[in-house]
Amino acid sequence: MEMESLPNGNSAAATTPTTTAAAIAAAAAAAATAPSSKLTQLAESLKLEHQFLRVPFEHYKKTIRANHRIVEKEISSVITVVGDDAEGELSRDVAVQRLNSLVSRLQGLKRKLEEGSRAEHLQVQRCRARLDHLESADADSLSEWNSTRLKRILVDYMLRMSYYDTAIKLAESSNIQDLVDIDVFNEAKKVIDALQNKEVAPALAWCGDNKSRLKKSKSKFEFQLRLQEFIELVRAENNLRAITYARKYLAPWGATHMKELQRVMATLAFKSSTECVTYKVLFEPKQWDYLVDQFKQEFCRLYGMTFEPLLNIYLQAGLSALKTPFCYEDDCTKEDPLSQESFRKLALPLPFSKQHHSKLVCYITKELMDTENPPLVLPNGYVYSTKALEEMAEKNDGKITCPKTGLVFNYSDVVKAYVS
Repeated sequence: MEMESLPNGNSAAATTPTTTAAAIAAAAAAAATAPSSKLTQLAESLKLEHQFLRVPFEHYKKTIRANHRIVEKEISSVITVVGDDAEGELSRDVAVQRLNSLVSRLQGLKRKLEEGSRAEHLQVQRCRARLDHLESADADSLSEWNSTRLKRILVDYMLRMSYYDTAIKLAESSNIQDLVDIDVFNEAKKVIDALQNKEVAPALAWCGDNKSRLKKSKSKFEFQLRLQEFIELVRAENNLRAITYARKYLAPWGATHMKELQRVMATLAFKSSTECVTYKVLFEPKQWDYLVDQFKQEFCRLYGMTFEPLLNIYLQAGLSALKTPFCYEDDCTKEDPLSQESFRKLALPLPFSKQHHSKLVCYITKELMDTENPPLVLPNGYVYSTKALEEMAEKNDGKITCPKTGLVFNYSDVVKAYVS
């Protein structure tokens, strides 16, 4: 990961990966005396914390760049004014007035730098808190550490689903404000709310603040925003303004996006009431939903976040080990998470679990059927465990009732099954 020089001459590029590695190494060393299973579990858990460290670091870098731009702009302007005044012949009163104006300007810059310094300090503290959290992980306190991680994952999910108030309350009640990214998602919330209200100004401002990084990733998000703003002008039948807007904001994109430009310019002739599918779709409200989704992707990419909520990723990891064809049958047991429609939907893109060995679970007792509790076959072909059928026979004078069909048999009629 590249890192620009900081305004104060320091650089965070070399320290962050090293510090992260040190945190993971320290956590592993702390658990060196623990059982190997817990040690392995801890090591695997720490491998999943890339986003946990990268998001505050990216936010820290962004604040540094913003402060750096402010300083460069103000200092350059002050130097230019001083140079112009030095070359000109000014009266005493005018010179004093100019100097007072420069002093006020520099004092304003000082206040901005102090505010920026406080913001940087808070973000450094957040990075430090997360490193300390990883260093505190050891096998003895793994249960508590996992509980904190679960709360972090839930807060992440709530923030992505726009449950901001609930996320804040959970973070505050669990005292994990430094371990979650509420302020980062609040930044995204302003843009998302504006796009849902069909306003592009906040989104364009966000693109301006992150212009160099979006350009480096070859993002089309700003271009899509400009297209939508042009479409809204056409919808309002303000064609002259739309043409002026296209010359100013859309023409620079012509070299790389000519086909899209040609298509959207044709709406001047077809208008919003057109029934031509090619152009009608450009005026549909779902275009704003598309912009919201695109912004979320660009936002996650910028901060190094996963596109999917962490909760979904962890659940899918577990469901991939449980998913079998039987899970989608009507008689799937209620104890199986995949008997629920919400989990089935989440597991839909996942492959079926690869089972190296057959496992038979008794329908009655829900216990595994093996050599100590072998499967028995009823005359109607249904299979149940020895333990279940023996208990049923003892209670019913040697009679067995098949729970699937309701047929009654003698216990002496059952046959032992052998699983190869």
